[in-house]
Amino acid sequence: MVASAVASPLCTWLVAAYISVSGEKTNHRPNSSPALLSSSKRLSRSARRKLTAVTDVKNFSGGCGLMSSLCGSSITNLMTSLEPCEEYYKSKPLSSSFSILGSENSFFIFGLKNSPPSSMNRTQKRIDRTAQTGKSKTIAIAIQPSKESATKKKPITKNRRVVVTGLGVVSPVGDVADVFYQNLLEGVSGISEIEAFNCDQFPTKIAGEIKSFSADGWVAPKLSKRADKFMLYLLTAGKKALEDGGVTKDVMKDLDVTKCGVIIGSALGGMKIFQDGIEALMVSYKKMNPFCVPFATTNMGSAILAMDLGWMGPNYSISTACATSNFCILNAANHITRGESDMMLCGGSDSAIIPIGLGGFVACNSLSQRNSDPKRASRPWDVSRDGFVMGEGAGVLLLEELEHAKARGAKIYAEFLGGSFTSDAYHMTESRPDGTGIALCIEKALTQSGVAREDVNYINAHATSTPSGDLHEYEAIMRSFGDNSELKINSTKSIIGHLLGAAGAVEAIATVKAIQTGWLHPNMNLENPDVGVDKNVLVGAKKEQWNIKVALSNSFGFGGHNSSIVFAPYKDQ
Repeated sequence: MVASAVASPLCTWLVAAYISVSGEKTNHRPNSSPALLSSSKRLSRSARRKLTAVTDVKNFSGGCGLMSSLCGSSITNLMTSLEPCEEYYKSKPLSSSFSILGSENSFFIFGLKNSPPSSMNRTQKRIDRTAQTGKSKTIAIAIQPSKESATKKKPITKNRRVVVTGLGVVSPVGDVADVFYQNLLEGVSGISEIEAFNCDQFPTKIAGEIKSFSADGWVAPKLSKRADKFMLYLLTAGKKALEDGGVTKDVMKDLDVTKCGVIIGSALGGMKIFQDGIEALMVSYKKMNPFCVPFATTNMGSAILAMDLGWMGPNYSISTACATSNFCILNAANHITRGESDMMLCGGSDSAIIPIGLGGFVACNSLSQRNSDPKRASRPWDVSRDGFVMGEGAGVLLLEELEHAKARGAKIYAEFLGGSFTSDAYHMTESRPDGTGIALCIEKALTQSGVAREDVNYINAHATSTPSGDLHEYEAIMRSFGDNSELKINSTKSIIGHLLGAAGAVEAIATVKAIQTGWLHPNMNLENPDVGVDKNVLVGAKKEQWNIKVALSNSFGFGGHNSSIVFAPYKDQ
């Protein structure tokens, strides 16, 4: 490609300086070699044109070749010596076939858009013909940004605060945020025997399954029949978050939709749609659902919700296993603090309680097999824990820039202070035994949020009820907050199971509701804490009243993905 041959910004100035020379004949080249000129007469017309172009380039580089002229200290000399003339700024682009690629610096790179080398030859021919006519009009390829764009400063965004103004949830213990949290406070378990399919062939037969769900009034009937459950949960939770946030149709009319976005992820996406597609393919590809691919991808839920709302701001999904939601929430908040958006729907959704989902985690030896007593199967930090319990659902938070929220009179649940991500870089399914990656994530989250460690007095832990994972997280927490006598920790998974990619968002909602209500939900089934676990740090079997100063919510995922996000009560400063 021609563009790759002229990829240096300096090349632009060289070409511009060459073709801005007015009134000179192209066949008069003082610096050209006579031998080259005489031998060129015996060449074909095409070859002479190529030779002419090479000779011209050598003239500019002192006869040493273009690339060698760009090396060493000669760059500085050339840059300072080539100053464009007035005609250079007045000239028009050579052709619409040129693609001008800009940057914030004063140099631009030019190239031909999808054009073969022959296009450059034809262009060179037009340049030569123009010069031979004796007209002194200058043709410039390079351009320089105007003073206005060059001096324009980035907007100051450091004072943009992010608050939570809406909550939407679909879970095994409730589809309304208030009902969901009230059931958590009362310890109402959402774990039971799986009813969606026959589990006789599996050693695990229990899950945090949503027994009854309806998308009526939230999702169009035709889409509701075709879409995967993860998408229906996502769309429903997203619209419930808007409703909870007071974003009515009238409010929607006044929003700048270009600054409203959606970032809702999924760990596994449309697994049921994909499984159905495989079964149909065994008969014939003609039997496959034409929506199989788009409805199986993790991003499509966010995309369809944005289409439905008409929101044209940042729109994508992130998939980092069970840390998905926290990644989405923090990225959404970053868009707001940078001034790229004013309002963001963010969170996660998953629905993998199907044969392939259950079988996959059974094969990993990750799941509890306490089938005889489902409600007591998920028991984080308890010495008799034997694996996590799968769950399903969605959680969506409405994040908003503070002044934007105040201007529309929105209720504010809490303030989002920040967070962090790290990687264990250790193992696909196990966390580092020393908890280094987790501790580093927590430390970075506190630094990024500007929070002192002594101010954190509540942690909603990842704590899935696996033998090693619970201890690694607990030890990392103690390493960071061990001298904090006011610290309290609980695990939402003890009540609803592990919602995979949706876990972080649903637990963030529980964290925000704890800040709002002043009550912490219990740790269920914690009868005999594991060795080294201080029971006084953990919330007991009953809810506890707590004045939260700063709350931390952790989520970790297969692949070593660590995430910590930070919330606090909103204070008008």
